[in-house]
Parts: sequence; structure tokens; C-alpha cells
Amino acid sequence: MSTNAAKYVQVDHVDMEFTTKKGTFVALQDVCLNIAQGEFIALIGHSGCGKSTLLNLIAGLTLPTRGAMLLAGREIPGPGPERAVVFQNHSLLPWLTCFENVHLAVERVFGGREKKAALRARTEAALELVGLAHAMHKLPGEISGGMKQRVGIARALSMEPKVLLMDEPFGALDALTRAHLQDELMRIVQATGSTVVMVTHDVDEAVLLADRIVMLTNGPAATVGEVLKVDLPRPRNRLEVAEDAAYNHYRAEVLKFLYERQRRPAAA
Repeated sequence: MSTNAAKYVQVDHVDMEFTTKKGTFVALQDVCLNIAQGEFIALIGHSGCGKSTLLNLIAGLTLPTRGAMLLAGREIPGPGPERAVVFQNHSLLPWLTCFENVHLAVERVFGGREKKAALRARTEAALELVGLAHAMHKLPGEISGGMKQRVGIARALSMEPKVLLMDEPFGALDALTRAHLQDELMRIVQATGSTVVMVTHDVDEAVLLADRIVMLTNGPAATVGEVLKVDLPRPRNRLEVAEDAAYNHYRAEVLKFLYERQRRPAAA
């Protein structure tokens, strides 16, 4: 792998501070992280450790107080279609069909240089990729929560982003729907070769999906505590890995970080 590919996304000594009524709040301090092209990164840590803040910095939704955020060697100046975000809330427009919600994003990115038929084909292909070809003309109120989240993923993928950013995309779903969408996400990433950064609170989700798990220390002034490489072959089958000794070792390492090294002190 070339140096550029190995450092596709660079977080270089980044601090993130917010001004509050009580003064300056340091959310992140001296965060350093290199993400390779095509790599799946899971960000995990206790609530308030800055996982979503770091994701927003990569998305360009906020800019760092200090340090540099780079994509393919260029500074991230703000939001851009090369970085698509999937939030926990699907954020679909309820008066538009699934097709229309995705098509809106496609038009915004490709509308100035492609014909209507090509835009339609892009939209349909994205919905087919997430298994929603049969529901593309339904309104969000007519489909399940899991299907809505698939539309959100389709909308992000339709822009052909270089980096897919996911902020607990399955956090509000029931266990079975969550497991099904995790399997779908693995299939999609395998097919597209996407670079993915995903915020999660779920240890099993992190180990199942990620190539590396980035564990953040408790805030304020959170930083990267440990980075765990998950050396499990792909494609991964959840039933097979559940019995795998390596999988259970990785799971135990993350739990050890979360519940021993970063345990919060007891309240007085």
C-alpha cells in the first residue's frame, strides 16, 4: 500500500474546543489518527468522549481549533460530497418517496453534468444496492424503521463518496433489524470498497465490522487511548465469528479498555 493510500484520512494533532457559558470546553485534545483507503474504522468509547465530534470534523461539519484534517493529502475545508454522513436519525423528508429522497442527493451532486436518465439510473442503483427496489415509490411513513435507515444509507452511497461516515446508524433499531443491517453493510462495503468511519457504542458491532477499533479516552479533553487491529478474514459470518477465539479475544480487549482502564470514578 502506498503512503498516500495508508494515510488517506489524516487527523493530525487535532484539538476541538467549544465556547460555553461556563468558559472553554475542550472536547478533543491532541488526536492523531491515520485511516487507510478502503479501511473500516470503528470509533468507540463512553458517552461524551467526542466520538461524534471527531466524525463531524472528518465530515467538515466543524473545523478543528488546532491541528489539521486531511483527505487524500488536502485539507478538509468544510462539507463535501466526497464525504457522506449517515446519522442515527435517517433524516428523510416525509413528503418525498424513498426514490425522491435519494434522487434529491443525486441531483445535487451530479445534476450539473448528467442527463435525467443517468440521474434516475443512479438513484435506482443505490436503492437496489440496499435491497429497496421494491419500496422505492413508498413514503417514509409507509416503511419500517430499518427500511428508513436503508434509504439513508442509499442516499449516502448514491453520491459515490470517497468516505462513508456513520454516526450510530443502527442504534435506534431492534436487535434483529440491527443484525440484518450490519450484514447488509458488510456486503455493501465489500462490493464498493468504501472507506468507512463508524461511531458505535456496541462492542460486538465494532469487532464484527471493523478493520481497526479506535478507542477514545473519557472526556473532557478526550484523545485516542488505544487502537486495536481486528485481524479476522473477510467476508465475516456473524455465527462463525461468535465461536472464533480471536473474535472473543478482540471483544475482551475492547471491554477491558471500556470497563477497567476508562471506568468512571464512583460518585461521592
